[in-house]
Amino acid sequence: MLTENINTAENSISVMSKVQDYVQFVKLRLASLVVLSAVIGFVIGSEQVNWSKMLLLILGGFLVTGASNGFNQIIEKNLDKLMNRTQNRPLPQERMSINESFMLASLMGIAGIAVLTIFMNPMSGILGALALVLYTLVYTPLKRVTPFAVFVGALPGAIPPLLGCVAATSGFGEIKFAAWLMFAVQFMWQFPHFWAIAWVLDDDYKKAGFRMLPSLGGRNKSSAFQVLVYTLFLLPISLFPVFFGMSGIVSAFVISACGGLFAYQAYILFKECTVEAARRLMFGSFIYLPVVQLAVMIGK
Repeated sequence: MLTENINTAENSISVMSKVQDYVQFVKLRLASLVVLSAVIGFVIGSEQVNWSKMLLLILGGFLVTGASNGFNQIIEKNLDKLMNRTQNRPLPQERMSINESFMLASLMGIAGIAVLTIFMNPMSGILGALALVLYTLVYTPLKRVTPFAVFVGALPGAIPPLLGCVAATSGFGEIKFAAWLMFAVQFMWQFPHFWAIAWVLDDDYKKAGFRMLPSLGGRNKSSAFQVLVYTLFLLPISLFPVFFGMSGIVSAFVISACGGLFAYQAYILFKECTVEAARRLMFGSFIYLPVVQLAVMIGK
């Protein structure tokens, strides 16, 4: 009896460990934020929200995002071993094999694109596949070659709200003007977001040869100035949904307040050029995007 209890406990621990590895493999928190932006886009693009369709969008979006994150870790397995923040992931620690991880990522990618194509519309499936390919086969290899990789990565990174808006349409799927506006907001937001993260993790990134900051000099005034400029441009772009009648005056006040605070954080980074200032900007970016998107959605 005691032996059976011990075996049961060991099996439970083994299952939990495997679940935790899969959570790390798909980057659950990041995937959840990505899916949230797709859901907001879906609500914005809907005349009347279809809740069952939304649940399928969440499923399909999560599977495609998880697949993208998984393929990214497969490609960067040896590089992840070099960085403190990634060296305990399941692939560098060999808790998952390449075959297992490739099979899992492939199944998620195929299933996710199928869900988006069949239950949303073909254009949603195309956008999901495009995001997957750009992120894994273009952005991931470019990270060690040029800071321009951030621009490339911003393209698939901005697809979720666009995809959400398209998923709300019928037939083959239509990319309406509102979808492009939401794409533009998320696209521009990613530059200060990525660069704030890159500033905080610059020492770690250098171990793997990643070139993420906009200036070749790394953590300097030039990089900080570019962060500030993009953050300032983000505010008027974030107000586009208001300018074009998608949202109202309350949304404009919320977006302006968020943009002002975000720009102030970017200015402090430019003034101080410190890791702590970059960390505050990074956390500010995590708050900025969902608040702005929710303001547009509620203001609709």
